[in-house]
Amino acid sequence: MKHLEKPFLEVLVETDPEGTVELDSEIGHVKMIPFKGKVYGELFNGIIEPCGVDTQVTNANEVRHMSARYMLTGTDIDGQPCHIYVENNAWFTNGDRPKPFHTVPTFITDSKRLAPFLHRNHFVGTGLRDETGLWIRFYELAEEA
Repeated sequence: MKHLEKPFLEVLVETDPEGTVELDSEIGHVKMIPFKGKVYGELFNGIIEPCGVDTQVTNANEVRHMSARYMLTGTDIDGQPCHIYVENNAWFTNGDRPKPFHTVPTFITDSKRLAPFLHRNHFVGTGLRDETGLWIRFYELAEEA
C-alpha cells in the first residue's frame, strides 16, 4: 500500500548511547536504547520526552523486532498544548535493516483536534539516518483506487 508523499510528522531522534542496555541469551539478543528528540510538522510541533526507548529483540532465527515507545509533548495545529503517545514497530530478517526502513506506528493523543485523525491507525513510518541524525517520518496511507 502506498503512502502520501508529504509526512505529517517528522521526528529527529537523539539516542543516549551511554544509557543503552543489552542482554544476550541462547534464544536471542535484547537491546534497549533510550532517546529523546524534537518533532516537527503542520499538525504538531514539540519534543520527545526523554523517557523514550527503542527495544530491539533479535531471536535465534535472526528476525529482529524493533519497538519504539515514546511520548511527544507540544502544541497541535490550533496551538493547544497536548501529548501524543507513539508505539512504532518494525521487523527485519537476517539482521538486515533496509535504508530507509519501514515501520507500523500507532498513536494515542489527548488533542481533541488531532484525535479523529491519529486514532485511525492508517499510517506508515520510515526511518533514515543522515548527517543530522536519525529521522522517523510518519505518513498517511493513500486510499487505493
